[in-house]
Amino acid sequence: MSTLSFDIAGSQIDGARDYQEDAFLITHLGDGDADTAASLVIVADGMGGHAAGNVASNMAVQTFNRHLSKNYPNDALATVLRDAVLQANGSIAATVAETAALKGMGCTLIACVLERGRLRWASVGDSHLYLLRNGSLTKQNQDHSYGGFLDRMAAAGKPIEAESGFSRNMLMSALTGDDIAEIDCPAEPLTVKGGDRVIVASDGLDTLAPETIIEICARNALAKQCVDALLEGVTAAGAPRQDNTTVVVVDIVEKAEIAAPEPALAPPSAAAPDVAPVPFSTAPRSGPFPVEDAPRKSAAPILAVVLVLLGIAGAGWWFLGRDVATIIPPLPMTEPDSVSDSADPPEPATDTEDLVDIPAVEPEPIEPAAVTPAPTTRRGEFRDALASGGQGPRMIWIPAGRFTMGGLLPTDDPSEFPQHEVSVPQFAMSVYEVTIADYRRFARARGVRMPDVAATAGTDEANFPMYFVSWNDALAYTKWLAQQTGHPYALPTEAQWEYAARAGTTTPYHWGRHLDRGNAHCFACDTGLDPRQPTAVGRFKPNAFGLYDMSGNIQEWVYDCFNADYTGAPTNGAVFEGGDCTVRVLRGGGYASGPGALRSSARDKLRSDRGNDQTGLRVVRLR
Repeated sequence: MSTLSFDIAGSQIDGARDYQEDAFLITHLGDGDADTAASLVIVADGMGGHAAGNVASNMAVQTFNRHLSKNYPNDALATVLRDAVLQANGSIAATVAETAALKGMGCTLIACVLERGRLRWASVGDSHLYLLRNGSLTKQNQDHSYGGFLDRMAAAGKPIEAESGFSRNMLMSALTGDDIAEIDCPAEPLTVKGGDRVIVASDGLDTLAPETIIEICARNALAKQCVDALLEGVTAAGAPRQDNTTVVVVDIVEKAEIAAPEPALAPPSAAAPDVAPVPFSTAPRSGPFPVEDAPRKSAAPILAVVLVLLGIAGAGWWFLGRDVATIIPPLPMTEPDSVSDSADPPEPATDTEDLVDIPAVEPEPIEPAAVTPAPTTRRGEFRDALASGGQGPRMIWIPAGRFTMGGLLPTDDPSEFPQHEVSVPQFAMSVYEVTIADYRRFARARGVRMPDVAATAGTDEANFPMYFVSWNDALAYTKWLAQQTGHPYALPTEAQWEYAARAGTTTPYHWGRHLDRGNAHCFACDTGLDPRQPTAVGRFKPNAFGLYDMSGNIQEWVYDCFNADYTGAPTNGAVFEGGDCTVRVLRGGGYASGPGALRSSARDKLRSDRGNDQTGLRVVRLR
């Protein structure tokens, strides 16, 4: 017996452009181990120019991922994939309706799910899904460019003369918020086997001839090596007007299962050796493989050439409100207990070159503070002193209260339901997202490698949010804070976070029912800030609790394991245990998020051992 696992890697380059319009995502699905569970790969190629293309591609990737993840596993996976495409298209339609300046934006998309030797996909546009097997490279998904349309008609025995003035790379189908002309989503999966290599790429890879792709793959045995070599090949080609290029490589690896031992008194059976992957060959593939180096595609010609419209774009957003929350007077709290700092003294600061990656930290349950009356209640801002010198993040006390947690309308995400009443004891929360300067003290003391964030923040690290933080690292930071200050610091529970974000409001955003201008940093917020990167903390008005940037800028980790919905969620503000604890919840949306992700009830998720350029943290003190 043997099993299949996936070695997956991906990266991208800007090419000759001064901005990146591609977006991609690699994640695992279900409850299996990371190397054997089903895997999801999404690549989107934005169009519409500069920020608009970046907005469309990131929105499509995030929306597709949320829909697919929520509905996996599913016996009707082809239907789920198609529906995820429609959801992604609908999110673009809603954003364009909300922000007229983004009209004309769109993207192509290719998304694949690999599970148990099967490959399923949904694609719109001219990005690529290649299968490399025994030295033969074949394109698996349809090409929705005009040239692809002509080729398909010719292959079907119905050749069509090309229209004068129509470029072969002109798109006939894309996600623009309008009806989608064509979706390639086969009902039956493709069977993959050990030794296969799957390549998912934006059309920037067209710079390389198929024979060159095969040759590069043959020289690079590992997925990461192959990705880097393919992108280096694109760069080395020096094509004029080189497009953004994203490449994800998936190697299908066959492993022999270890035979189970025989019953007692019988000698154990020998384990079968691992089966080596089939080596890639440079033998020529069969069949035509046209590649063109054409100018950047445009979304404008779509309506001119599409004859049949398929699919229905998603509906617009929500933005209604109703009374669901009540703030009650703060409950008196006891004075802090005496907390001894039993940890070892802080380690001396080291140069960043000597830093090592932080190990995963085993989470410990957080006990909510008691809701019983006590002599005193705390108010106002404060900063706790660090034993090693300096101060911790600026904190503010949040009054105790009760509120209705979850989505406001039936059109909100299903993971935000059922609504439920929650009573939250008093706690303190950091006024701003944890800054680079705050986090750097911890990194130097504990020998944690700092992500490369200086280029974005410049010299303003004291006022710029830390990002590229995994949940494991965020948890380690709170433990270090607790040791340094003698007070119980933690990541907020999901209930604490939403209660603090709402600050007594009953509308989708703490400032009202609509996104409007000047309230947060996101790609559709129309603030004049660069929508491709975070901005300094505290640029916008705080909510009624005195908290800044609870919507937008950087997504923030909370403590809770990810649960598909709120069934069985606690009603006392405590951590919601259970669910998939390899995946943790993110809240607040980020600079590249759509309007829906900035709602106070909106939820996102990510593997606890991963971070990205939108993930940071905010901390709480429990007493």
